[in-house]
Amino acid sequence: AEGLNLCTRGSATSCEECLLIHPKCAWCSKEEFGSTKSITSRCDFLQNLIANGCAGAIENPSSSISVMKNVPLSSKGSGQTHLDVTQITPQKVALNLRPGDKTSFRIQVRQVEDYPVDLYYLMDLSLSMNDDLDNIRNLGTKLAEEMRKLTSNFRLGFGSFVDKNISPFSYTAPRYQNNPCIGYKLFPSCVPSFGFRHLLSLTDKVDRFNEEVQKQKVSRNRDAPEGGFDAILQAAVCKEKIGWRKEASHLLVFTTDDVPHIALDGKLGGLVQPHDGQCHLNEANEYSASSQLDYPSLALLGEKLAENNIHLIFAVTKSHYILYKNFTALIPGTTVEILHKDSKNIIELIVKAYNSIRSKVELTVWDSPEDIGLTFTATCQDGLSYPGLRKCGDLKIGDTVSFEVAVEARSCPAEDTSHTFTIKPAGFRDTLEVAVTYNCLCGCTGHAMPASGKCSGNGTYACGLCECDAGYLGARCECEEGASGVMHQAMCREAEGKPLCSGRGECSCNQCLCYESEFGNIYGPFCECDDFSCARYKGVLCSGHGECHCGECKCHAGYIGDNCNCSTETDGCVSSDGQMCSGRGSCICGKCQCTEPGAFGETCEKCPTCPGVCSTKRDCIECKLFNSGRLADNQTCQKHCKDEIITTVDVLETDDLNAILCAYPVNNCVMKFTYLELASGKSNLTVLKEPACSSAPSAVTIVLAVIGSVVLIGIILLGLWKLLVTIHDRREFDRFQSERSRARYEMASNPLYRKPISTHNVEFTFNKLNKSYNGTVD
Repeated sequence: AEGLNLCTRGSATSCEECLLIHPKCAWCSKEEFGSTKSITSRCDFLQNLIANGCAGAIENPSSSISVMKNVPLSSKGSGQTHLDVTQITPQKVALNLRPGDKTSFRIQVRQVEDYPVDLYYLMDLSLSMNDDLDNIRNLGTKLAEEMRKLTSNFRLGFGSFVDKNISPFSYTAPRYQNNPCIGYKLFPSCVPSFGFRHLLSLTDKVDRFNEEVQKQKVSRNRDAPEGGFDAILQAAVCKEKIGWRKEASHLLVFTTDDVPHIALDGKLGGLVQPHDGQCHLNEANEYSASSQLDYPSLALLGEKLAENNIHLIFAVTKSHYILYKNFTALIPGTTVEILHKDSKNIIELIVKAYNSIRSKVELTVWDSPEDIGLTFTATCQDGLSYPGLRKCGDLKIGDTVSFEVAVEARSCPAEDTSHTFTIKPAGFRDTLEVAVTYNCLCGCTGHAMPASGKCSGNGTYACGLCECDAGYLGARCECEEGASGVMHQAMCREAEGKPLCSGRGECSCNQCLCYESEFGNIYGPFCECDDFSCARYKGVLCSGHGECHCGECKCHAGYIGDNCNCSTETDGCVSSDGQMCSGRGSCICGKCQCTEPGAFGETCEKCPTCPGVCSTKRDCIECKLFNSGRLADNQTCQKHCKDEIITTVDVLETDDLNAILCAYPVNNCVMKFTYLELASGKSNLTVLKEPACSSAPSAVTIVLAVIGSVVLIGIILLGLWKLLVTIHDRREFDRFQSERSRARYEMASNPLYRKPISTHNVEFTFNKLNKSYNGTVD
């Protein structure tokens, strides 16, 4: 086998261990097997064991399947008892499984025509359902008429529920015992609350259904949620009282306009005991454990409904549709439909739900062991396979669908262990029983020989190997433990402290027997060497250019390096122009290493950004398009320009940022082209069909241009002169205004003007009362 050999790497020491490694591993029980100088693994792929000479003594069990019962599918649900109707085939299979070895079988399922139907109508009789009760008083007759269009064998039953008659779920005060509606103005009279009441067993006399419905009166509970899940469970498990037939399809129609109480809600009323899933209907057909047991869980409901093959139909008002839709995902085989507030659409709803149930098949698995893996693949009516799917929809009555079931044992349990599990379509009474046994023992184990001469009388010989008794060693138990045993083991170590036989062999009485390896040979006196542990290049040992000897590559001529990946040849580095790596790099290990920035290619011949590349491309254009230039010779042109793809265009596009634009003169014109290096190593050249030539300007154009330029310059100069003059005049005017404002006429400086008043100052001193005074007299 190619790649990693899981069988030999598993180091199996017995046949049973080998079988557990992988389902494709086999064991060789032949006595003389392998080489005397090495240990050949007895656990290997079958083809390897045969190649090593073990044909005829190989232990390789496989999984098997036996069909024990296979009654053909029925086409119609005819007959009085209907017990002979078969909707699933086969009915019983036996599997013998080897761990990891998948085996598969096919199941076929068919919904037969005219199959008997038992329908139990379970109604919420809380106060809010009063108008609904009025509308279903003649339901039995109308429903029977519609259902008999689908089946000739139809039976109908009836039951009702409200809620647990304990606080806080119902009114329990003495004044409410006989009439919980006392004081309620909108509806002053109603019957006491009750958990569940079975009113009519399944019967084909639909008039009795109408009679029972007409007798019913609504009740009143305290909180909004109802005790409907209690009623569902009792209707499912009380098979004898309800009257469910084994040979019929079971429908349980649950009508309500509110949410249900679920498990743990009962703790509010002091009910701590979980529901036991048993029938608790008393002689009056009332639920007697309503005040002792908690509400049932969704898991318990799903288990009991599936166990009794009951399809539950939730008929609920629109405001609660989403909640009950979520319930259907947790309870297999359940559907939900929207009920009008007055239940007028109940017949249409039931027929629609029944058709929906009959239009799909979903497999369920019961009691599957933990060490068994199951994988389903559905083949539905469209003929397509759907891996991982175990249901089909959009079916018509009489359609057949099939399922491929792959079974795998993950481990080996205790000896003689067996398991049984069941596969059944949800809501069907038909089942497939699967019995499982395990194939974990090798046949050669049963022929073990204690104290065999093949083991020197010191061990048990089984499946080609010796299992030595205590105190003995060796492949044939020929060596004793103790001082001599320690000495023998020391002879198998390369140095003190190192493992025996380098960990890659067994020490048999002072000599190493090296293991065989899927990767190559292990050899040496201490199994220290091999021919596969050398350096690799790109996953290839010694690059394919050398031999591995004891961890070192011995390179072939022309190659060097630790992994022989470096060639000493330089022929591959010579470019088409005879230069080494086109003068843009160095030849290292037979390959060019480009050193010029932008250069690439096997010989660095590609370099869009290198100087002179345009001239190289020009040579190819001239020789290929015009048969001219220095490469005009046809052979030379083909040799140098073999990787050039040339395309001619009328207009050269230069939008591509990766394309390089080149140009060269041709007879006073310019030839332009672009080139682009492709990933394939070729160059894409786009060339103009004709050189771009510019035409000479006319004399009139030149004269007019000169005149226009002179006139324009003159106007510009005049404008500048006018601007300068204006600026100068404004400055002079501002200076004049400033001098004028300073030249005012001053009256004090007029010599002809004299004031009419004269002022003279006279200084004097006098004494008065021995005091001196100075003063001035005008």
